Amino acid sequence: MREDYTQYTDEELLIRLRDGESGITDHIMNKYKNLVRSKAKSMYILGADSEDLIQEGMIGLFKAIRDYDSGRDASFFTFADLCVSRQMYTAVQASRRQKHIPLNNYISLYGNVSGERDGEEEPLVNVLASGSGLNPEELVIDKENVDRLEMLIERELSSFEKQVLDLYLTGMKYQQIAKVLGRDDKSTDNALQRIKTKLRKAIKKSDADTPDSENVSHSP
Repeated sequence: MREDYTQYTDEELLIRLRDGESGITDHIMNKYKNLVRSKAKSMYILGADSEDLIQEGMIGLFKAIRDYDSGRDASFFTFADLCVSRQMYTAVQASRRQKHIPLNNYISLYGNVSGERDGEEEPLVNVLASGSGLNPEELVIDKENVDRLEMLIERELSSFEKQVLDLYLTGMKYQQIAKVLGRDDKSTDNALQRIKTKLRKAIKKSDADTPDSENVSHSP
């Protein structure tokens, strides 16, 4: 009769796995398959194939089982979450080297750009709309503005900032982004603030090239 592993913690099971007990790897892989599928759905907006992402995620999960060290790492769930995200994002980057992914695949513009310094939370689409003179819905729907936003992101952001923006748009918080990219929390949070500032300024500068004939000054 097969043993019921559900009564044990992941950490307890991994100790038994290291001692040579079989069946535990399959149990943990099955237990976390829904985590992998959930992450694949969020990463899909970056342009990779969903089934490929699931496969990459399962590879990341297997690596987490293989490499987890209870004396060094956090809980297995946290470690597995990191390994799966990192494996998937590596696959996304490899895929994007071969094809251009338009910005209108980004469906999470309504996520928050937040920072610890002032507790501010503001949807990215509002940040961008504030510099464009459009309301958020117009900014997202208008194809011309989407193309322009894509161009500004490519031109204004550093490689690290683009990576941060990619992962932010999948719904990750800056602490999770930091772990996936192997950076500290502060530098990642600072990158999010720079992204917001750079894009707002770039949109305002771009708009300044188009005079507003309706802008009339009034005397008091």
